[in-house]
Amino acid sequence: MSITRSLLSAVRSGGRRATGRLVHRGWQWVQRAGAVSNDNPGPYRFGELGDGTKLAFPLGAVFNEQWITIGPFSIIGERVTISAGFLPGLDLGPEPIVRIGGGCVIGRDSHIVGHQSIVLGDDVWTGPGVYISDQAHEYRATDLPIGKQWPRNEPVEIGAGSWIGTGAVILPGARLGRNVVVAAGSVVRGEVPDHSVVAGAPARIVRSWTPDEGWQPPFRHDAPSPIPEGVTAEQLRALVGWDLRLPGEDATPSSTA
Repeated sequence: MSITRSLLSAVRSGGRRATGRLVHRGWQWVQRAGAVSNDNPGPYRFGELGDGTKLAFPLGAVFNEQWITIGPFSIIGERVTISAGFLPGLDLGPEPIVRIGGGCVIGRDSHIVGHQSIVLGDDVWTGPGVYISDQAHEYRATDLPIGKQWPRNEPVEIGAGSWIGTGAVILPGARLGRNVVVAAGSVVRGEVPDHSVVAGAPARIVRSWTPDEGWQPPFRHDAPSPIPEGVTAEQLRALVGWDLRLPGEDATPSSTA
């Protein structure tokens, strides 16, 4: 009897493992098939979707994408919402509402909610759960529910090369310069100069760079070692473990001396 129970337990355990493998392989296939690119746009018709750009599946809420442009070689993580306007089916005029540059990386579960103008420059990267919007609720009318008051729009711009940390909120009217760092959980409004680090709610500048003084306050740790000169693309690929070839580039590694 104990031998029979052991055999049954082993069979059930093996069946669960096999089922688990099938489920994961099936989900990986769904993710690959459902990812959106200009070669595989699915039901979406973006104003622009650059070469090499991919929106991971499952997507968040994406609507009025005709007024959304995304440059080349950008990565949009899972469950990222990118929307233009209040609701689907609106005519939002001749110009894009949301512009995302090339080489951008938008972390999973982030929201980019545009109504007037949101512009992300090239190579803007965000952590997960970032919220960017150019619209805020009004509340000054005391005889109306806040949700029924006409909202206020102010354009948002994030300069090229900036990094937005996990859970940060970029409020309407924010204008971030180039290579700005936003600390995780910060709430940003107003102007932020180039080469600044901001943190807090509301966010304040905690470190900045100028040609005369360099970074102030100074860093307390050494800079990471740069990539040595003479490293080939094939060596870098082997080191990092990523396929760094551009779309259309020969997949056969070239010979090295």
